[in-house]
Amino acid sequence: MTFCKRISQLCLVTLLALAFGCSSSPTKEGTGEFVDDAVITTKVKAELLKDPLLKSAEINVETFKGVVQLSGFVASQAEIDLAADVARKVQGATDVRNDVRLKAKTTTTSEGAGEYVEDAAITARVKAALLKNPALKSAEISVETFKGVVQLTGFVGYQTEINTAAELAHKTEGVKSVKNDIRIKGQQ
Repeated sequence: MTFCKRISQLCLVTLLALAFGCSSSPTKEGTGEFVDDAVITTKVKAELLKDPLLKSAEINVETFKGVVQLSGFVASQAEIDLAADVARKVQGATDVRNDVRLKAKTTTTSEGAGEYVEDAAITARVKAALLKNPALKSAEISVETFKGVVQLTGFVGYQTEINTAAELAHKTEGVKSVKNDIRIKGQQ
């Protein structure tokens, strides 16, 4: 009979571990929330792609507990506003944080091949620096670069992670400036 009792206890412990392991906290999503957020992100991306006035490849979308964060670089304020409006209309989006930025004012707002390659290299160097730092969950931080201006976005657990990511980005070769739009989970 002790064998059956131990099996019952093991099942109970397993069920409790699953229940608490899949539950959420202010800084951690539960399994269901993670799936919901992935669906919301996909829906927002699809709606942005459908809109002929938006260059959706220039807009990044992330979601945490229903809060959608938009980031990237676009040519006009109208595109920034339209992207937010599109995201707000997606079912499940509880709020929209619009961190999309205007491309730097120059004689042209598009990049030449050399600038594009350099921006890609800067992005790769910043991502590598974030990845090397054991104090950061670099997978939770997105990096985009336009004409040497790096934008950091995403959701992290602590202010120290935001500060560390910005410091690492600033120190990266080729970075002209950093727009730090990383947010603390639960404090969107």
